[in-house]
Amino acid sequence: MSAALDNLLPQCRGALGATEGLYGAARASVRGLATTDDGKVDAKALDREQTAAHGLAWLATYVEALRQMLGWAERLESAGRLGELESLILQAAYGEYLAQIAGGIPMSQGEIVRPYDMGVDDASLHAFYTPEVSALLRDGHSAAVRDAIARLVAEAADAGHFGDAGLDEDDVLVRDQFRRFAEDKVTPFAHDWHLKDELIPLSVIEELAEMGVFGLTVPEADGGLGMNKTAMCLVTEELSRAYIGVGSLGTRTEIAAELVLHGGTPEQKEAWLPRIASGDIVPTAVFTEPGTGSDLGSLRTRAQRDGDTYRVTGNKTWITHAARANLMTLLARTNPDEKGYRGLSMFLAEKPAGTDADPFPADGMKGGEIPVLGYRGMKEYEIGFDGFEVPAANLLGGEEGQGFKQLMATFESARIQTAARATGVAQNAMELGLSYARERQQFGRAIFDFPRVGHKLAWMAVEIMIARQLTWFSAREKDQGRRCDLEAGMAKLLAARVAWASADNAAQIHGGNGYAMEYPISRVLCDARILNVFEGAAEIQAHVIARRLLSDAN
Repeated sequence: MSAALDNLLPQCRGALGATEGLYGAARASVRGLATTDDGKVDAKALDREQTAAHGLAWLATYVEALRQMLGWAERLESAGRLGELESLILQAAYGEYLAQIAGGIPMSQGEIVRPYDMGVDDASLHAFYTPEVSALLRDGHSAAVRDAIARLVAEAADAGHFGDAGLDEDDVLVRDQFRRFAEDKVTPFAHDWHLKDELIPLSVIEELAEMGVFGLTVPEADGGLGMNKTAMCLVTEELSRAYIGVGSLGTRTEIAAELVLHGGTPEQKEAWLPRIASGDIVPTAVFTEPGTGSDLGSLRTRAQRDGDTYRVTGNKTWITHAARANLMTLLARTNPDEKGYRGLSMFLAEKPAGTDADPFPADGMKGGEIPVLGYRGMKEYEIGFDGFEVPAANLLGGEEGQGFKQLMATFESARIQTAARATGVAQNAMELGLSYARERQQFGRAIFDFPRVGHKLAWMAVEIMIARQLTWFSAREKDQGRRCDLEAGMAKLLAARVAWASADNAAQIHGGNGYAMEYPISRVLCDARILNVFEGAAEIQAHVIARRLLSDAN
């Protein structure tokens, strides 16, 4: 079953080296397909070779995930905290991901990418099968290992955890504070909010504001708590574990605060940051337009200067929490002659908060709700602008043409936060599936005792830990001031897939009841589905990762 500890860690180290070697061969091959003679990424070739390039992105993500899982286990071991469950989780993570690396990584349900798709030759693939890799392929994720993980996860669940995640005492206090809040104020009511398609009550938002959620990472000098991105991940995960809508309340605040912190003038920072951090301001991000999706360079919404005012004209869509918000971070084109990203500017556009009867009570704008399957607690809207006025003083940074660059500076944090949301949703799905499997009796016993049910839950526990450790790693990189768009993108890419897989499998465990709206897993399934789309669709995310991996700078 579990390899002896003194053998498991060296096995994993050796296997990690083998995966790094295979990745190196794959990267060299894909570079030959998608770069020019002078080593620059060829955009047309990258598009043409998407299967190979996106496969490379997924392979790199798996390698980084295994690296972080090994680091997690080594830290636990040195602290004397690497127990049987944690060892088995590490072993299964390596066993399964090595098998997928060799046999095919699922980029989505119907898209499996294999080493040959990336041009890996026989010699490189043969070199991958080191003794350590072969041992973990054979024993790492065996039925016996899955049985043991399922049993230990059930025991750990009774104690309120699913394995030692490696937190220090301060982080545990943060996690537990928000777990208690979520279990008392969110979990009992979330499904009713979803079924009735209601906005999250203002009382919940006010309590979160009092707890400092909207100023978690805003510097203390600017009115926030000055905490790190790891703390943001803990808070986001616990709130999303209860309901993704509540876990997402801080997303737009995080984006708005980062925009002002990194792109605002001193006067804008002084005027906006304390109000954002306190929750006095409810922001929404107004970027996407009909027909553009992820292609922000094609935005057409126009902001034309008229003295001390900009007049905004155009259409936006998929704007979350737009009616209730009183501040829009609004991306618009200020220079119609400048195509692409360079003509875009960012505005801090104030508006009055709306009501159900009158969602957009402002001159020059109107809008309506977009009915959605899940992720309902803040609602989605489309907005039309017709001469909507924004003071020129609210141009972020006071300079036109900087909007896309300013937005790019927020992508790392936004994707880290989204990965944490996905991890929380996956955790919720696993817990719902586990609870149902232990209670549901069929053929004279709990369905948890049937291997294919218990094994589903065991793998959820393993892959959720993988997503969590990769997410926290990207947060630590951000906290240390290092560029982490690659790591944040990988965390978001993997965690979103894990959330959907966990929700889908938990619904399967529920059988027909998983399809009944009265059961919370039906909500979680709908909520999980959006994670592969927003903050960068999985295909776009893989493309961005691949471009970084193939660039000269990497």
